[in-house]
Amino acid sequence: MLAVRDLSVRFGGLQALEDVRLDVRSGEVLGLIGPNGAGKTTLFNVVCGFVRPDAGTVHWKGRDLARIRPQQLTRLGIARTVQGLGLFEHLTVLENVIVGADRHAVAGFASAVFGLPRSDRDERKLRDRARGILADLKIEDVADSRPGTLPYPVQKRVAMARALAAEPVLLMLDEPAAGLSESELVDLAELIRHLRGQMAVMLVEHHMELVMGVCDRIVVLDFGRVIATGTPAEIRADPAVLDAYLGRPVSSSSDPAGQR
Repeated sequence: MLAVRDLSVRFGGLQALEDVRLDVRSGEVLGLIGPNGAGKTTLFNVVCGFVRPDAGTVHWKGRDLARIRPQQLTRLGIARTVQGLGLFEHLTVLENVIVGADRHAVAGFASAVFGLPRSDRDERKLRDRARGILADLKIEDVADSRPGTLPYPVQKRVAMARALAAEPVLLMLDEPAAGLSESELVDLAELIRHLRGQMAVMLVEHHMELVMGVCDRIVVLDFGRVIATGTPAEIRADPAVLDAYLGRPVSSSSDPAGQR
């Protein structure tokens, strides 16, 4: 569905991406990993229209995204979460999720959020969809709260709920595991597995246990270049990935003095 070809981005003297090629297939979970500064978020930003590439193309279902604006993405079936959450602090949790459902609104979400004239039936439909997603993510009880009053992990679920409200065909998750506890990571993994097949998921993440446990394929970036693509098992065994990112096991041996 998503085809990235020969993508290059330079910021002054920094080559952020160089000749990047990758595909995202329908219904799969694709992991995007690599060291800090490898270009992962830059690639997300190019796909979403926040950064214009110096060379290369991004096609969505055969359509060139070069002239697509970020606010048009949800209408194409693409939704994204960001590292900084990006929630609207002056809106309630429910209203934040309604914003995500905008592409399904007949009269637009503004009338539901700000009380403008609209069909009562349409407004109920938006709110019911939003509440259903909050219930699925087990945070329906905070629907009327402001995001800033909630713990960070709960805010991350709100951001996820807002993205899911658009019923995307491609969900782009930028470091969703950051700041989560072990039990919350288990819940996140279950959610991503549940989404597999319903939509494609593109996952930028440093938590390797999560990546290896939920991804069908993984693309590895290093200094802006793709150094490996494959299944989790293939990536674990790739010498270039071990050297650049994952590291190799350190064997225990005695020093000359006989001490560990």
